Amino acid sequence: MRILVTGAAGFIASHLCEKLQALGHEVYGIDNFNDYYSPDLKLRNASDLQAKGIPIFKVDLNADLKEVFLQPYDFIYHLAAQPGISADTTLDDYMVNNIKATQNLLEAVLTYNSDLKSFVNIATSSVYGLEATVDECVPAQPVSFYGVTKLAAEQLVLGLHRTGKLNACSIRLYSVYGPRERPEKLYTKLIENLIHNQPFPLFEGSLRHERSFTYVGDIVEGLAAIIGRESRVNGEIINLGTEEVNTTEEGIKAVEAILGKSLIVQQFPARKGDQQRTAAVIDKARQLLDYNPKTSLRQGLELQVAWYKEKFTS
Repeated sequence: MRILVTGAAGFIASHLCEKLQALGHEVYGIDNFNDYYSPDLKLRNASDLQAKGIPIFKVDLNADLKEVFLQPYDFIYHLAAQPGISADTTLDDYMVNNIKATQNLLEAVLTYNSDLKSFVNIATSSVYGLEATVDECVPAQPVSFYGVTKLAAEQLVLGLHRTGKLNACSIRLYSVYGPRERPEKLYTKLIENLIHNQPFPLFEGSLRHERSFTYVGDIVEGLAAIIGRESRVNGEIINLGTEEVNTTEEGIKAVEAILGKSLIVQQFPARKGDQQRTAAVIDKARQLLDYNPKTSLRQGLELQVAWYKEKFTS
């Protein structure tokens, strides 16, 4: 299969590219290498992919995409997005990168690649709101710009499915971590601050937050499982995560134990839009994708610590 992965130089997408290639597929990536976080990290990921023979188009999804579609694809995995809930990111940034970019990509697909087997939209548990502990049938109640715009992007994709113009599904991910995790995310920042004895910014109340922290390897296994099952999941929304739930405090203690160090904490006021609890309900993923996440939080964090040491301290 020929497959296009958007946001390919990013955290999850770079792992997905490698997984799909290992399964024998012809994989292409697209990324705009924006500066939301250090482009150097994305360039490292892109270099690793290109060394394995995975070409990456350096193109913004809001631009003319004709050159990207000179050849047709069997599958598109759409992971590119404006992530996070940073107060420094405006609503316009989310709208441009999550809604408008998705619409421009969809228009390119309908124009140049209408025989696509499946458009796999990557969504988020943030669409559920402050408590993401429900199945896919419960109405979304997002509370952040990120959640609102990701829900809108999801509906743009599924709207085309409902009108018979596109084979598509949408996958809602839960708190993904692991090697290549973005630098502002919990575990990469935690590992960095512990290793360098730097204060860690902790938002009020966040120690009690509960999360389905899901290892990136388990996520890409589930995403790759869509191939060959695309007719089964056509039109579906599917949660993908782990049923194991841990508090942020438990995650911090696990990294402290792995590194044998104690964290220096710097307290900040509670952050608006932060989810209080997530607990992935994955019955549908088990049924439709034979999905079975296997990596415990401790196992995944050991792999992430090893990655960080190799890439940034050696």
